[in-house]
Amino acid sequence: MNLPGLENITTDNLFTENGVSLSVLRLDKIHPVVSGNKLFKLHYFIEEAVLSSHKTIITFGGAYSNHLIATAFACNTNGLKSIGIVRGEKSAQLSSTLQQCIEYGMKLKFISRAEYDKKEKADLLSILQNEFGNSIIIPEGGYHPLGVKGAALMMDLIKGKNYTHICTATGTATSLAGLLTATDENQQLIAVNVLKGMNDTEERILHLTKRQFPKKQLEILPDYHFGGYAKKTDELIAFMNQIWQQYRLPTDFVYTAKMLFAVFDKIKNNHFPIKSNILCLHTGGLQGNCSLPVGTLNF
Repeated sequence: MNLPGLENITTDNLFTENGVSLSVLRLDKIHPVVSGNKLFKLHYFIEEAVLSSHKTIITFGGAYSNHLIATAFACNTNGLKSIGIVRGEKSAQLSSTLQQCIEYGMKLKFISRAEYDKKEKADLLSILQNEFGNSIIIPEGGYHPLGVKGAALMMDLIKGKNYTHICTATGTATSLAGLLTATDENQQLIAVNVLKGMNDTEERILHLTKRQFPKKQLEILPDYHFGGYAKKTDELIAFMNQIWQQYRLPTDFVYTAKMLFAVFDKIKNNHFPIKSNILCLHTGGLQGNCSLPVGTLNF
């Protein structure tokens, strides 16, 4: 796997009064489009499609889906056709994300939210196969054992490092499951849920990995979603601008900003033991900021 532009930005002795250090693994710098965890989750799906007779990939997402645009670009690069099943009716003005998907050759099919809720049902999948021909179907967010296997590759980037805690934003829990399969038993994963009311994270991990992990290995923080998926508040936007001003670290309001806000808040409240060495994963998705009014962010 080619990983151009990978950087590890470290802010040693951050919050020295709390005796912890914090690093950010800049997965957003891997690629301007297929960035962050998306590249990893797609890796084995793309590999399978390239090696098989199925040269079309069908996947799912909303109007601002990082997963859709990453899939569109990855398919375009690898000579594959891509179909994006988009949640909701087609709007008069497509989001910048969907416009980019089209530019990368993805064909979009808009379906009602009621239909979209059946995206994992055999009936809908059969209809899509009949409409678009034999295809490889990638569940939303790569929610599949192949997505988990790909996500585990992220841990290869920090082998030999002595991080005590690894923090990530969590949506479908696919990346989280992959990280869990590859973490050291002495490391704790901190999962910051970006979906409101997501109470089945552990069940999702069990479904994806068929494994039970020690309770001490995972902590889930459910209260930093700022209203729900892709929701934001003035407080979150101010935090994003502060992080940029202090560390020249750009964040997206859907995932990474919420995760960092949670981690900073926990550090300030002495949640982490002294001498904790914390790693935060920047999971990309900066293109999603294009949906914000000009001038909202300082970067």
